[in-house]
Amino acid sequence: LIMCDDMGFSDIGCYGGEIQTPYLDQLAAEGMRFTQFYNNAKCTTTRASLLTGLWPRFGSPGHLRPNMMTLGEAMQRAGYQTSLSGKWHLLRSESAQKKVTGSWAEAYDRMTHPYFRGFERFYGLLDGCCNFFNPLQPDPSYKGGRIRNFGENDAVVRSFPRDYYTTDAFTDHAIASIGEFAKSEAPFFLHITYTAPHYPLHAKPEEIARYRGRYRSGWEALREARWERLRQLGLTSDQWALSEGDRRAYAWSEANHDFEDHRMAVYAAMIDRMDQNIGRLREALEAAGEADNTLILFLSDNGGCAEEPGGRDPTIRVPGPGRDYVAVGPSWGWAQNAPFRRYKSWLYEGGITTPLIAWWPGRVPAGSINRSVAHIIDFLPTFLELAESDYPASYRGRRLLPVEGTSMMTLLRGGSGAPERTLAWFWSRNRALRKGDWKLVWEKGRQQWELYHMKQDRCELNDLAADHPERVTAMASDYFDWAEAVGLTIKPL
Repeated sequence: LIMCDDMGFSDIGCYGGEIQTPYLDQLAAEGMRFTQFYNNAKCTTTRASLLTGLWPRFGSPGHLRPNMMTLGEAMQRAGYQTSLSGKWHLLRSESAQKKVTGSWAEAYDRMTHPYFRGFERFYGLLDGCCNFFNPLQPDPSYKGGRIRNFGENDAVVRSFPRDYYTTDAFTDHAIASIGEFAKSEAPFFLHITYTAPHYPLHAKPEEIARYRGRYRSGWEALREARWERLRQLGLTSDQWALSEGDRRAYAWSEANHDFEDHRMAVYAAMIDRMDQNIGRLREALEAAGEADNTLILFLSDNGGCAEEPGGRDPTIRVPGPGRDYVAVGPSWGWAQNAPFRRYKSWLYEGGITTPLIAWWPGRVPAGSINRSVAHIIDFLPTFLELAESDYPASYRGRRLLPVEGTSMMTLLRGGSGAPERTLAWFWSRNRALRKGDWKLVWEKGRQQWELYHMKQDRCELNDLAADHPERVTAMASDYFDWAEAVGLTIKPL
């Protein structure tokens, strides 16, 4: 289960992007692409739901709790060897600020550490982001200046070699896990969670050079080109239209073209490098003789990111090397999610829709497109069905919340899902609920419900709330019922 970080819906080649991703494109050509697969719009809530098969819970004691079973624990219980390589980002927030002086077992709550939540092999970042070349380098002052937390199993990692790069290192650990696990007759579950292409925009010079000059036409031209490729690939509908401008996007005519081309080139290089590493993972599976017996899934944790810590002054910002923390900013962050509206943290389709590739020779239909609605909470019940295991009422003395996802095995075999499924989201005062083909959205700042028909208007251009007030009222009631169940204190107006 491979997840990248802050990557847009249309960034990779098999989803209409211009970035070179031959290994992911091959997985898609030999497997299945989903067009309506959803995340939770934000790093932490997505990771919590993906790991537990539950809607994210809000309030104390955080997103990952004792009454939840993780994917690692579920697969261990089913007899699998387990490994996590990469980003975790689910430590208790108060713990994440502590200065670590001993082992993680001593310094942190075991209930929120991967090594104690089902992953017998762990290596990676316990925080949300870090320097790609040296994770121990303190953040810049505009990001708080703190040193990020990095671990291996229950120990703290305190040094990194000179030629270090996180994307490569996470893959190295995953490949080592494959080699170790392949020695045993027991099956294995690997979760690889790349920090790429989340800022800081760090990449190697030779790979940045490959993309310099490609983005000098600007974000509007990028969106239009991706829209056309998406249509040619059959990933859109003739009923859709490309979404229109974003209120945070600024005009290309007023931008510094060299700087904007540079930072988007670094972003592309980061995805390119990740794709190369996914190729290494597949080669390792083949070398171990396990490729044909392995399901590979690839997705992003949310849409492209519009955040811009430290600003965009080209006289002081330097994308690429490890001394700065440049991000792509709101205009590129919006364009990366073409054809949809918005980006990470917002609950329009650009924030919550992810590409999902499923590859499993002889089991997942090659070259297929699945247009059914599915969600990251569906992974845990899917893997349990694959493992011929169940979801227990309790685990290690802890009574568990019942799983809320639905197995995707019918979808992976080429079938369709339930047409009237209900999904809901919340992040940073943004709200949304999808019920069948209808979607209700509340954008912070607007203070009113909007209503869209997903089959006819996936890009959310035509607000139908005024035409269907009774539907809005009924769906809003459903939303507040869901909000109460997941620990939100928001109330209807």
